Amino acid sequence: MEFRKRTLEDLVKMTTTDFLVIGGGIIGISVAREIKRDFPDAKVILLEKEKECGLHASGRNSGVLHAGFYYSPDTLKAQFTKIGNNLLIEYCRSKGIRLNNCGKLVVATDTKDFELMKELVRRAKANGIVLEEITEKEAQAIEPRVQTIERALFSPTTSSVNPSDVVCAMKEDAKREGVLINSGECFLRRRHGSIVTSKDSYQVGYLVNTAGLYADKIAMEFGFSERYRILPFKGLYLYSDEPVGSIKTNIYPVPDLRNPFLGVHFTVTVNGRVKIGPTAIPAFWREHYEGLKNFRFLELLEIIGREVKLFLTSDFDFSRLAIEEIKKYSRAHLVSLASKLAKGIKKDNYKKWAPPGIRAQLLDIKKKKLEMDFVVEGDD
Repeated sequence: MEFRKRTLEDLVKMTTTDFLVIGGGIIGISVAREIKRDFPDAKVILLEKEKECGLHASGRNSGVLHAGFYYSPDTLKAQFTKIGNNLLIEYCRSKGIRLNNCGKLVVATDTKDFELMKELVRRAKANGIVLEEITEKEAQAIEPRVQTIERALFSPTTSSVNPSDVVCAMKEDAKREGVLINSGECFLRRRHGSIVTSKDSYQVGYLVNTAGLYADKIAMEFGFSERYRILPFKGLYLYSDEPVGSIKTNIYPVPDLRNPFLGVHFTVTVNGRVKIGPTAIPAFWREHYEGLKNFRFLELLEIIGREVKLFLTSDFDFSRLAIEEIKKYSRAHLVSLASKLAKGIKKDNYKKWAPPGIRAQLLDIKKKKLEMDFVVEGDD
């Protein structure tokens, strides 16, 4: 009865806006700001279901500003990472946001890595990214504790930042520029051409969906995401107790380029602390951070069903990937993997887990493969 009364009220009282952006992470805030710059007289509203912006992926990621050499030259990721690296570094400097321009070493743990290193160099050249081919001795001059076989790659334009600082600055800029940010308001459904939320109904000129872990669900309300679903993967990091500066640069293994994950590595944070990770453990619901928090039974059924199908039928050996990642719940195993990249890594120095994050990984349900690039769908 209460719901029916509210529905009738919604039909009478409705908020009108030129643009409605759903999702207050870095992408959503950036898109809303860009729209407001292009159309200064337009009304732009950003909806964020949480009480603050950036509480999910945008505030829980590694904080690494990647250079862009991992991605195939024909992808949106390749274009956006190169441009985004430059723009975000400029933005942080203009706002006085702390930045650690510590670079990144990519090391070989096996001679089989050499061919993949050549491919990374090829991609870097095609993408216009600086990536230096260096010797083992040169790598150790950059980071004395690094372990590599004969050679390594060095990315001087890789940096790190506190992502929460970036979100906070962008949110304040958006508000100052005239974007209306409605926090604690959740998209519910599309109904008769209007948008219904947990607090209001909207008549919208244009809608932009930047909802992260729920982007597929919202897209389906509008007839999109027919062949794509979000498959959540949990990322865990372990902090080092060693003194600040004990490792000077990010150290990464050569990744398996068939998958979008970069393997366990060392990240040097903006304040010089070191952490190892992340994992890419299949999560059982979209916001499966820890325990039964944010538990959603229907999501559990949907996602486990999808993961079981991938175990049985995927072309990218999902079963091996899942088993290898689940092992990383073990602190000893995670430290053991990291110890292949640097000397003097001891389990006793890695005791504190960082807050987990969830990667909103896109799955092509028709091809049964993880999507390696961004997918943008829309209409007139």
